[in-house]
Amino acid sequence: MSQRKLPDKWQSSVRAAKAVQVAFDMDETLQYQIRREALDNGLSPSDQIRHILTLPTADKPKRPRLTVSLSPDDYVHLAERYGLQPEQQLEIKHKVMDELLSYSQQMLKS
Repeated sequence: MSQRKLPDKWQSSVRAAKAVQVAFDMDETLQYQIRREALDNGLSPSDQIRHILTLPTADKPKRPRLTVSLSPDDYVHLAERYGLQPEQQLEIKHKVMDELLSYSQQMLKS
């Protein structure tokens, strides 16, 4: 079996593919502390753990984002809430983003 060279654009993914994610069961207080420090330092919790362990982190910060997993039932619920069809997932995503922005603005005022 011959070994083919990976395309250049995939070369950077080789290291990531070999990495192993490690999960830690921690006390709630410790989890909160690490998450809080990460937030205060503008890091992800994973990068905060790497910082604590003096492991290298990416120089360039990743695009900050929040994620949520939505089930088909969630899309049905949100579609009803926003007057859309469950299949209109992109429009639902935009409505969710608008609602989160509105929530954020309200929290800043209080």
